[in-house]
Amino acid sequence: MTTFILVSGVFTGPYVWEETAARLTAAGAEVRAVALSGLAGAPAADGAEIDLARHIADVLAVIDAVAREGGGEIVLVGHDYGIHPVLGAADRRAEAIARIVYLDSGLPQDGVPALAAVPDQGVREEVLRAAAGVAGKAGGTLAPPARDAWQLWGSTADVPGPALDRLTALASPQPLGTLLQPLRLTGAAATVPMAGVLCAGNGATIAMVQARVDFGEPSLQGLTDPRVTFFELPTGHWPMLSGPMSLAVTLLEAAAGGGHRLSPAGGTPPPPFLLDVPGLPRERTDNVDLYLPPDARGPRPAVLFVHGGPVPREARPTPRDWPGLMGYARLAAERGVVGVTLDHRLHALTDYEQAAADLADAVERVRADPRVDADRVALWFFSGSGPLTADWLGGPPPWLRCLAANYPVMAALPNWGRLDGRFHPADAVAHSGSLPIVLVRAGLEAAAVASTVEMFLAAAHAHGAAVEVIDVPNGHHDFEAVDRTDESREAVHRAMRTVLRHLTA
Repeated sequence: MTTFILVSGVFTGPYVWEETAARLTAAGAEVRAVALSGLAGAPAADGAEIDLARHIADVLAVIDAVAREGGGEIVLVGHDYGIHPVLGAADRRAEAIARIVYLDSGLPQDGVPALAAVPDQGVREEVLRAAAGVAGKAGGTLAPPARDAWQLWGSTADVPGPALDRLTALASPQPLGTLLQPLRLTGAAATVPMAGVLCAGNGATIAMVQARVDFGEPSLQGLTDPRVTFFELPTGHWPMLSGPMSLAVTLLEAAAGGGHRLSPAGGTPPPPFLLDVPGLPRERTDNVDLYLPPDARGPRPAVLFVHGGPVPREARPTPRDWPGLMGYARLAAERGVVGVTLDHRLHALTDYEQAAADLADAVERVRADPRVDADRVALWFFSGSGPLTADWLGGPPPWLRCLAANYPVMAALPNWGRLDGRFHPADAVAHSGSLPIVLVRAGLEAAAVASTVEMFLAAAHAHGAAVEVIDVPNGHHDFEAVDRTDESREAVHRAMRTVLRHLTA
């Protein structure tokens, strides 16, 4: 028999699990939903201050009770903040735990408080201000969000209105100590098999995690252990409210050791560019590579290809050595213009400002090159570089002849928190004037990313922006690498023809 111990996230309590718990029970499992001290009307037993250590003790008490009762294999499930007390308890009772399930949560590390995992910078600052206000005093809490503010803590996609009303009505203030006290781990919990349940509607997919593993991000390499599996649900951050049956089925499969296993970094080399392009040489200066047309005479127009991200600082090869970007640059050079790739410093979600500075600097250096026609330049963005388009849409210079974007992320994903207002393309496009915009849209895009594209296109249409959409109906994000089909090849050709038409007109 399996006993699921369910630990909910910030502001919530056992009530969020009711439908999922009923379905698990109907399937023959035992279920214990933990009432964390200070939440959902559960006071601390001794009236002491409530912090992360207290919540770890709450989970330990349930683990020990199940063990005394002979409750079979224990599967610990932590949603959102709940993964912090789950890991703290598993670290102290590793021998008693069969599996840990990370339900749309982060990967907490030793010595790091739960506040670090809060996606929204504004909320983090609010917590720190509240903590400063009670410095030297006991207690202190963070007020729960209003009904329309739950999005700051994770996507509410697919949550029925009545369920969202109930979530709001029953929410409790979150004790500040639970967010500010560092998690202390000995490493014992790392020996326990784990499963990650990702919610695509909140901006997390298995493909995204695999990509970050492939980048070489050190903290994620352990996820390729065969004891680690992954599941993906097509919903927002609250699957126990938006899809309790699907969540229950997933948890049962996770408990049985099912799920998708990631490939180790370097296990599969990146595929070559999907088109046959000549192996033109490049000139490398600092963080910029130039691919020159083989028969260049006089200054030629240029296309700068801007990689997505965030890309870990340690990633090797760096983006300008990726076959896809090199292929695009060589294709541009073959068509008679200068192809340019660059490495910019978008290493974290907080790095858009420095990435924007890197791009602006590269643009000026490229335009200053005597082999480049400084009055005919195009910028072509990919994936997570989408927010960087706002700088150029908001007041395009006369030399910018076209702006293109492949499967772009055009707004902060739900699990990103809020981006600085400077990086909101849907707002900036109101000022794009007659700038030609070419958007290559993947038909099988992740829902969270697709919604940012549709929001941008709606704004562009409302303001009469000159947008041409090139659809790849059967294409996924990064379709050039994952969908090596005639449809994908034609999309690349069409996009390149369209950009060059505007660039050379």
